[in-house]
Amino acid sequence: MNLSSNVTTIRLRDTFATAVTKNVVVVALCITINYINGTLVHTFLRNRIFTENPRYILYIHMVFNDIIQLTIAVLLHVLSYVLFTINVSFCCFLLMLAVFTTLNTPLNLAGMAVERYVAVCNPLRHAQICTARRTYALIGLIWLLGAVPILPDLFVLLATEPRAFFHSRIFCSRDSVFRHPYLVEKKNISHMVYLSLVWLTLVYTYFKIMFAAKSAKSDAKKARNTILLHGAQLLMCMFTYIGPLLDSLLVYIFPMFLLEMRFTSYVIVHIMPRLASPIIYGLRDQAFCKYLKKYYQCCKCNVVQPSENMSSLKKISK
Repeated sequence: MNLSSNVTTIRLRDTFATAVTKNVVVVALCITINYINGTLVHTFLRNRIFTENPRYILYIHMVFNDIIQLTIAVLLHVLSYVLFTINVSFCCFLLMLAVFTTLNTPLNLAGMAVERYVAVCNPLRHAQICTARRTYALIGLIWLLGAVPILPDLFVLLATEPRAFFHSRIFCSRDSVFRHPYLVEKKNISHMVYLSLVWLTLVYTYFKIMFAAKSAKSDAKKARNTILLHGAQLLMCMFTYIGPLLDSLLVYIFPMFLLEMRFTSYVIVHIMPRLASPIIYGLRDQAFCKYLKKYYQCCKCNVVQPSENMSSLKKISK
């Protein structure tokens, strides 16, 4: 059956009630996840035990990266319903931030895997190799590598498109802005190279840790589980790159439910990995959980304390 004949019977826009429902769900998930991630960032900044530990520095960088990525993804989703088209220059700015943060996540996972490898396989030199200063330098390198694939696209866009294009309005997507065939092909190649390097790093560190010395058996086992979690997180990150393919496949299988399938794909690709990140790493870590409990207990005390003070004042006045 021809795909084009099926698409002609599909609703191209949601009804008002459906659009409101989808956006409310997306914004509510965004606020909830960002609140959880913000709590993790606050806990990190308030405790020196975390701010000087390379492992937690890399983790919080990933959390902060997820906050930016999720906020931009939800903002673009809401704008696509409210305005449908936006200014090309503003769209280009949002897309570049989205590309930076999308590429930062797998690179950050590779850095976290290398840090665990050094901690288990070379524990005597871990404090010398993995310092806080070098960790921040690594984060700078991650952002630089994340910029390498998109900056040439921007230069090509500035050189090939007329000035009027940047003042026009467009549906904000990467293929709509960076539409030159060369840029589309380069994007696919760069994604394959980056993901291949990250996978090789995870596999190498996993097997190195697995064959670590028996004296570090318990630490090695815990580190192996951490590397496996990195792999699971990387698989979820890969949803971003197979999103268009997944959309095309769902359109072919369920041509009458195009909008519903696209919304489901959007939630799976852009939102669920951001929800899994704090659960996999933050809540699993005993030290983080310990300080998170203290944080929530302090918040609870601050809420209860004013009412107790008022009651005590009333007793004194009597």
